[in-house]
Amino acid sequence: MGRPRMFDETAVLDAAAGEFRVHGFADTSTEQLCEAAGVRRSSLYNAFTSKDELFVRALERYVEAIRERQTSILEDDALSGADRLRALVDVAIGEEETSAKHGHAAGCMVVQSFMSPDLRERDDRIASILDRDLRARTALLAGTIRAGRIDGSIADGITPEEGAMLVITIISGLRVTAQSGMEPEKLRRIALAGLNALLG
Repeated sequence: MGRPRMFDETAVLDAAAGEFRVHGFADTSTEQLCEAAGVRRSSLYNAFTSKDELFVRALERYVEAIRERQTSILEDDALSGADRLRALVDVAIGEEETSAKHGHAAGCMVVQSFMSPDLRERDDRIASILDRDLRARTALLAGTIRAGRIDGSIADGITPEEGAMLVITIISGLRVTAQSGMEPEKLRRIALAGLNALLG
C-alpha cells in the first residue's frame, strides 16, 4: 500500500496557479512552486509527475474558479447589466490593489498563457482549456449584455458577442498594464472609460 499524500492537492494547485499567474510558465521555477505550496520537490513530482502536468492541472483549476466567481457576478439579477460589468472590473482592480501592496501585479494565468503561444503548441490540453474557457466567458458576458439591453443599462450598438470580447480585452489589458506598476485607481479609470464605450 502506498503512503498517503501529506498535502492537499487543491491547495497545491491554487498555490501553483498563484505563481504561474504572476510569473508565467517559463519564469516560474520548481523551487518557487515548492515554496509557495509548502511541499518538497519529491512530493510535488510524485503527485503531478512534471512541471508541465502541474501547469495543466493548475490551469484547469484556475479557469474553473475564475468562471465560478464571474458567473456569480454576471448572473446577479439584483444588479443591472451595466452594474454587473462594473462589478467585474472592480473585482480585478481589487486583486491588483491587494497584490500591489506585496510589490507585484496580480497577473492572470489565462492572459499569461495566451501571451505565450508556445504553451498551446507544447500541449494540446492547454489549447483546449483556453479555447473552452474563452467560449464560456464570451457566452457569459454576452448574456449579461443582453440582460443590460433589456433593463436599459446597456445601449444597442455592437453585437453582444463583440461587446463580450470588448470586456475581455479591457480586463486582459488591465492585467497586462498592471505589470508596469500603474496605480490601481488609474487602472480603474481607464477600464471604466473603456466600458463606457459599450454602455453608451
